[in-house]
Amino acid sequence: MSPGSLEEDSSTANETVAGTRRTIHVGHDRPIRISTGHRLLHHDGKCFRPHGHNYEIAVTLEGELTAEGWIVDKGDVTDVIEEWDHAFLVERGDPLIDAFRETGDGDAVVVLEHPPTAEVMSVVLEQKLADALPENVHRVSVQVDETRELRGGNAH
Repeated sequence: MSPGSLEEDSSTANETVAGTRRTIHVGHDRPIRISTGHRLLHHDGKCFRPHGHNYEIAVTLEGELTAEGWIVDKGDVTDVIEEWDHAFLVERGDPLIDAFRETGDGDAVVVLEHPPTAEVMSVVLEQKLADALPENVHRVSVQVDETRELRGGNAH
């Protein structure tokens, strides 16, 4: 082939890749970072007090390639996660919910059905992503790093 000429790859020219099952990793080498507050209402230690973390999140998705050549647009993944950026996560029944509403910051509070631990956050984010992403996505796994010592998520 001469320089500057275009040649079609004959091994794949007549084959389609759409529908091929693949895996995509988002945020594994460069995590998706969000700053989020929380507290653990029924905890006996320091985490009972309202505080925050700079969470690092990584997502693994399995599914079939679309005609566009991907499983999902990375922006669709980060959009779901970034809904929690600069929000405050609490468990249903926490009196802080009313305090946020009374101060006009009700839109900054995210109410979960369980304590907002890294482990619970990973489960809820997996569910939110599964609901938001197209049907060609079959498996969603989320890892949430709260600190360098604490990571919650699937062992995937």
